Amino acid sequence: MLVFTAQIANFAKINFRMSIIPISQWFKGVENRPLIIAGPCSAETREQVLKTARLLAHLGRVDVLRAGVWKPRSRPGNFQGAGEPALEWLAEAKQETGLLLAVEVATPQHLELAMRYGVDLFWVGARTLLNPFSVDELATAMEGINKPVLIKNPIHPDLDLWIGTIERFAKAGVQRLGAIHRGFSPFQKSTFRNLPKWEMPIDLKSVMPNLPIICDPSHISGNPDLIQDISQKALDLSMDGLMIESHVTPSEALSDAKQQVTPAELGRILADLSYRKILPGNIDSVDILESLREKIDSLDMQILELLAQRMDIVDNIAEYKIKNNVAIMQLRRWEEMIERRIEFAEQLGLSTEYVKNLLRLVHMESVRKQAQIISPRENLG
Repeated sequence: MLVFTAQIANFAKINFRMSIIPISQWFKGVENRPLIIAGPCSAETREQVLKTARLLAHLGRVDVLRAGVWKPRSRPGNFQGAGEPALEWLAEAKQETGLLLAVEVATPQHLELAMRYGVDLFWVGARTLLNPFSVDELATAMEGINKPVLIKNPIHPDLDLWIGTIERFAKAGVQRLGAIHRGFSPFQKSTFRNLPKWEMPIDLKSVMPNLPIICDPSHISGNPDLIQDISQKALDLSMDGLMIESHVTPSEALSDAKQQVTPAELGRILADLSYRKILPGNIDSVDILESLREKIDSLDMQILELLAQRMDIVDNIAEYKIKNNVAIMQLRRWEEMIERRIEFAEQLGLSTEYVKNLLRLVHMESVRKQAQIISPRENLG
């Protein structure tokens, strides 16, 4: 913990002064309230884009229409975006509805085309952050372009990489600059598509207090049922806006079908949220005690997720012991484990007694679970 705190302190020593324009000054009509960005994961057809845009505009709560035009995919053969034709559909939607436009750009060529069709806001995706050379090229192409740029967090919880990417765009002269918190890839199955890890945007804010942060609850949740709670959490943490994926027919979407909501569902979500009034002078302020509590809450949720994953492995161990007639309690294994864990805990500055008691509880629950699985089968035999 002390190492991480020192790391944050070092980040604070940024060797140039970042001049960031408050998000309340980015666009007319969005002063003193969170910015709401919504739209389909991908612009698939002209009809889909126009119909979705009309319904979103009708809500009266959406400021910016978002849509993927170029879609970086893990495997070839999946829908990779409609390209320039999608920009034509979006420009038509903007003209008809008055909604501003936002698209993801990954190359200077993307940026040039998007500018040609009147895109108002750009975001840099999580995958792009992995290549600093690509980021440098894109940041250089942004020089002299007075349009907002939002930087999504990296796929994995790398605060240094996130900050470094933001710095690159700041050095290129981008002043309407912000971040998007879209969660972090879990290394095992989780309730969330991407772990929220709220402590990461909080730490980013502590390093760059004037930086606006938008939350992307769609990519954090991967599930429409969780979007409401995640959105509220983001607003409670004084984040500056939301980016939510909305498709006129989510079940037919060519990408991210499971996490998109209809415009009507989005309207209900937005209507049920409690909004904090954003006032000049406290736009970027987050209550220190509350932010620390949110870090604890986030870490506790991750601990519980890991404990659940551990118990899944315990189930597998019990099955193995049944097949191979192995005793539940392995004293030598327990002694070796506790010795290694305590040695590691001491390196982390944790109390030996605290760790012993904690591991004893975890181990007792593992033994109980194995006995529960094994004993009934022994009785049947």
